[in-house]
Amino acid sequence: MKQYRIGLVGVGAVGAEMVKVLRERNFPCASIDVFASRERDEEIAGEIFRVKETTEGSFKGLDIVLFAGGTAASVKFKDAVVAAGAVMIDNSRAFRQDPDVPLVVPQVNPEDLDWHKGVIANPNCTTAIMLEAVAPLHRAKTLKRLVASTYQAASGAGAAGMAELEEQMKTMSAGGVPEVKAFAHRLCDNLIPHIDKFDETNWYTLEELKMLNESRKMLHAPDLMLSCTSVRVPILRAHSESLNLEFENEITPEEAREILSRSEGVKVVDDPLANVYPMPMDATATYDVLAGRIRQDISRKDKRGLDMFVSGDQLLRGAALNAVEIAEHLVKRGLV
Repeated sequence: MKQYRIGLVGVGAVGAEMVKVLRERNFPCASIDVFASRERDEEIAGEIFRVKETTEGSFKGLDIVLFAGGTAASVKFKDAVVAAGAVMIDNSRAFRQDPDVPLVVPQVNPEDLDWHKGVIANPNCTTAIMLEAVAPLHRAKTLKRLVASTYQAASGAGAAGMAELEEQMKTMSAGGVPEVKAFAHRLCDNLIPHIDKFDETNWYTLEELKMLNESRKMLHAPDLMLSCTSVRVPILRAHSESLNLEFENEITPEEAREILSRSEGVKVVDDPLANVYPMPMDATATYDVLAGRIRQDISRKDKRGLDMFVSGDQLLRGAALNAVEIAEHLVKRGLV
């Protein structure tokens, strides 16, 4: 099997997970070159890497470059990656709504990889987790409208967010006053209905609007109606979402469970009488999105509505795993 030279830009929580997932899934790596803002030796996922400074010339000879940093680096180095003949898989928001850039979850829309022009975007973590469970139902029954409430872990703010929550828990347990840096308010013992900036034209946050715009693009459903409220919760890792779904065609909970039970990337966890349902502690460090609490929407007189609860690992399914699976599909489809 051909071996591929992989580049990684960014060595935070997502970058570390990317290295770990590449190893776990035995991706055919000839090498992994790691880049960041300055040169240094660093332990990443149990390995010591010589981290090199990212420059325009960093990507020569590489086949695939995973971007796990911020928007600025993605924008700055995009042209250099493409000019070097590598494929860029970007985890930032920089190119998600660019009509020339595929936005992909391999279990949802792998066919969009076929028209890439050197850059492929990872969706927002909440969108990726949601669509893993929603897309199979959409293919079967045609989704018309979706209302989502998200319960997003500190990991969504990266390593700094997780560290701040842990430090706040220690400080408050000792009777102290916690420091607030990564979030708008104290997260420990609190909920924050505010993730990303507010759009002053409609007062949704950008995080909430990503769910609408990205879902429309990936499902090829420009008229999909979607409304979301995103909430940061005092959980270290793994996001959860409460979903109300309206379809063009009738669907029962039994049908939904059957569809999801044979869908890649989803695990049905749905036995409420035994207290079995998706929870972030069970989704943490798990590849599959957990789907449960599947029930008919009793606010409707027909059977075109469902309610469902999902949990997924933000760093894996919402970021690193999705990026590596994109790389796997590029290899499988002969696109790299």
